[in-house]
Amino acid sequence: MKPMFALFMGVACLSTAVVGLSTTAALIVVEDAGAAWSGLPNAALVLGSAVGSLTSGALAARYGRRLVLVLMYGTAVAGALISFAGALAGSVLALVAGMPLIGFGNSGAQLSRYTAADLSPEHRKGFALSTMVWAGTVGAIAGPALIAPAAARAEAADLPALSGPLVAGAIVVAIAVLAVAALPRGLAAPAERVPRRERMSVRDPLILGPLVAMVGAQLAMVAVMTMTPVQLHRHGQGLDVVGWVLSAHLIGMFALAPLSGWIADRWGGRATIFGGIGTLTVAAVTAIGAPDSHHVGIPVAMFLLGYGWNLVFVGGSSMLSRDLPPAQRARAQGTVDAFVWGTSAAASLLAGQLFDLGGYVLVAIAGGLCALAPLAVLGRRAHVAAPGEKAGLR
Repeated sequence: MKPMFALFMGVACLSTAVVGLSTTAALIVVEDAGAAWSGLPNAALVLGSAVGSLTSGALAARYGRRLVLVLMYGTAVAGALISFAGALAGSVLALVAGMPLIGFGNSGAQLSRYTAADLSPEHRKGFALSTMVWAGTVGAIAGPALIAPAAARAEAADLPALSGPLVAGAIVVAIAVLAVAALPRGLAAPAERVPRRERMSVRDPLILGPLVAMVGAQLAMVAVMTMTPVQLHRHGQGLDVVGWVLSAHLIGMFALAPLSGWIADRWGGRATIFGGIGTLTVAAVTAIGAPDSHHVGIPVAMFLLGYGWNLVFVGGSSMLSRDLPPAQRARAQGTVDAFVWGTSAAASLLAGQLFDLGGYVLVAIAGGLCALAPLAVLGRRAHVAAPGEKAGLR
């Protein structure tokens, strides 16, 4: 199995499983503990993703990426089985306990985009990592589609219906384990160990620029995305409208990733980030100007919100794959991903408070400001790094 295909298979399987598992877990919690706790499984998954990103980055820096991917995906299989056991036993605690382990697997899927970049020549790194982001499209489509047939199979076997998607998720993640196990041994292992005192800090301009851009984009995207279904529901729209509006958002997030990768290869990661910030700003302005337009305004805003995030995510990842010394990359990449996933949890909580305080428009204003805030750091980074542009810093 070719390495790029194996990586793609792993990410596609993980994204499919994560969408199905998190959705099903939320439904089970609503049934057993009430709607007030429905966000708990996803919060646990996001927390696991953040911790897993730190862990995977440190382990990859020491042992190489293949071993880490197998370990992280295997941990996700265990997590899905624990959640499945919790569903069978009617234990919400056990169900939620499995979600951080699934988050570990998700952090491995994020690591795959950097692995793809390491396997590619300099002029194709952006496109290579963007194909792993594009694999998320598979999960966005297959994840929800897996729930109903898996639930039907469980019922036919005299099991709780919603336990079916959990065991199906474990099987899908197991396929991901088999895929990455076929990767070459020692894949992307560092040529040398870096002493702790010589490791790069997140304050280093080469890390800080992509970091603040990706965190700002994540804050903007998650906050507005989280409150959009609530806004639509408040204006009397049904689940059909909510579904296709979110589909427009997911298309923006994943389907055009190869285009973002091409832009990063052609004009550099920094230019891609600036394009993403501009797109996120237009998305916020559109949402502010048409907060109750479910035919045009909100769908357009959500698509632009997704694609703006994609541009920043691919552009920042491209910079982290190109500009950092090879021995420093894995640890720094894991640290940045941990910040990004931690941001997701914070944005979800803060968005609800902002919505309660000032409605959807206030959330959109806050999202636009979050997207624009990194320009201060990126502008300073551009001034510092300008003399090095000729050396290939992009």
